[in-house]
Amino acid sequence: MLECYLTPLDPIKARVCAVSYLNTQPLVWGMLHGGQRNYFDLSFGLPSECADRLGNGSADIGIVPCAELPRLGLQIIRGTGIACRGRVRSILLISRVSPDRIRTLATDSSSRTSVMLARILLAKRFAVEPALLSMPPDLPSMLEAADAALIIGDPALHLDPSTIPFYVLDLGEEWLELTGLPMVFAVWAGKPSVIRPEMAEIFQASCSFGLQRLQEIAKLEGPARGIAEELALEYFEKNIVFELGEPEYRGLDLFLQYAAELDSQAVLRKVEA
Repeated sequence: MLECYLTPLDPIKARVCAVSYLNTQPLVWGMLHGGQRNYFDLSFGLPSECADRLGNGSADIGIVPCAELPRLGLQIIRGTGIACRGRVRSILLISRVSPDRIRTLATDSSSRTSVMLARILLAKRFAVEPALLSMPPDLPSMLEAADAALIIGDPALHLDPSTIPFYVLDLGEEWLELTGLPMVFAVWAGKPSVIRPEMAEIFQASCSFGLQRLQEIAKLEGPARGIAEELALEYFEKNIVFELGEPEYRGLDLFLQYAAELDSQAVLRKVEA
């Protein structure tokens, strides 16, 4: 197993931006506590912030929402990321009306991939394309302003879907039913000019270190975020996939295809209007 015997990178460390949500912790645990601690200058932000830092040059590599890959022209560092093969638990679409009647959707804009996924699923499964309202992730306020709300990341884990008196769609589950493929939410990526072959090994080693310590991570990181240790561990073990293989990359390719088609249709409608 890769631990601390890799050849160091340049003395000026690559600047790596990781997502601050609970689901990223296993990926970076080795970089925080293991043999990969000295390889990168690691910082944290929301998914959209990581993408923006890569776009403005204040980060070299990031765990990037997949919807941002075409816009930023990034190269994927293969092997690890954040995905699911069904129910994801942390991306919930909650609606006061049946999904086919949603006309307005309040979204948490901190993850553009989740917003795009909601648009794709509503269009393809329910034949609706609601207007989007960007709002802070507060469910009562969102449902007061719109027919439905998209809650993602740690705020979604603070909710118990079984107690919500509305329609609740788990978007990982909905994607699997639509495509039969895993859904990839974020991958390590950077500008091609900064990617080096050994980086994939370092990210994989950090992930391996974390996957061997999921109970420890759940105990330390769950309650600190207001998430029960038991729920955090179940989330890591049953909902999130951290090691990506060919099925995940096929799912990613299809997601990017659907996203491009949806955006093209939206542009065409504006031109025709």
